[in-house]
Amino acid sequence: MATTNLKTASVLAFERKLDPSDALFFSGLWTDRATSATWPKVPVREKSIRGTISNRLKTAAQDPAKLDAAIENPNLQTVDVATLPADADTLKVSFTLRVLGGAGTPSACNSADYQVKLLSAVKGYVDAYGFGEVARRYACNLANGRFLWRNRLGAEQVEVQVSQVVNGQSAQHWTFDALALSLKNFDAPVGAATALSQMSNLISDGLKGAHHVLLQVTAFVRIGAGQEVFPSQELILDKEKSGKSKTLYTVSNIAAMHSQKVGNAIRCIDSWYAEADQNGPIAVEPYGSVTTQGKAYRKPTDKVDFYSLLDGWLIKNKTPSLEEQHFVMATLIRGGVFGDAGKD
Repeated sequence: MATTNLKTASVLAFERKLDPSDALFFSGLWTDRATSATWPKVPVREKSIRGTISNRLKTAAQDPAKLDAAIENPNLQTVDVATLPADADTLKVSFTLRVLGGAGTPSACNSADYQVKLLSAVKGYVDAYGFGEVARRYACNLANGRFLWRNRLGAEQVEVQVSQVVNGQSAQHWTFDALALSLKNFDAPVGAATALSQMSNLISDGLKGAHHVLLQVTAFVRIGAGQEVFPSQELILDKEKSGKSKTLYTVSNIAAMHSQKVGNAIRCIDSWYAEADQNGPIAVEPYGSVTTQGKAYRKPTDKVDFYSLLDGWLIKNKTPSLEEQHFVMATLIRGGVFGDAGKD
């Protein structure tokens, strides 16, 4: 393994190349999907509830009288809630996605030699493989409705419609039965293979910068009249001041999902890590971090994290495996600040 005198740039940043908007929530009837443009918004309202104490108590051997007193205390809460109206059985989730060109080209790099080596590696990857594999996986995560998160669970029917928007008009349109596509892998059902291929080719062209790519994504989720739906929850550090134990995200009084949460779902394409067979794809992150599990699947000690792979590729002239090259490129598409500032 040959090591060069090249050093990682202290300033190295990449802009994200998949740019989703916030996803807005609307409601209507499944049979009226063709007229969904006029569907009313899903509002967020407050609800006060009287719950019970169910958290783990500090000691297992408390005085019985004190235990009874603690349990008898009502757990009073004010929370935000979003539901479908009683006369609507379907949730509509709508957002746009821009695919930007220049994937792998840094927006900031203070080392000319490092940038030359980086761009050479990216060009070699694109010339050999294009963005076909990562684009196919992004397309699958649009088609399978992964971006719906909890709203997808237990749904009777889920239909995802994707349109390419050119000059404000729909140039191409694809419709998918989201529940026919797995969340555990990226295998395309026979009926969806052609549409997925067309959509992945479009995303790949967008990443290459061949032309402007804007997608309009609309999902219809049939969950039942009056059922609760799940927009993003706001992070409120001072809950006492807010007066609520749960605050939901809204855009112009419409229940909505953060663009970051939508983007996280779209980039859940990393099935190249060691435990993927058991856990399925995770979001592309430099250390394979999954906060809900409190675990990093790409530890630096195993030399499978983004920084180890990138340094090996550029500094040590050790070309990663094809799967790890896909991961490195997907991380560059994700964007971020990756420079080596020389600090511990």
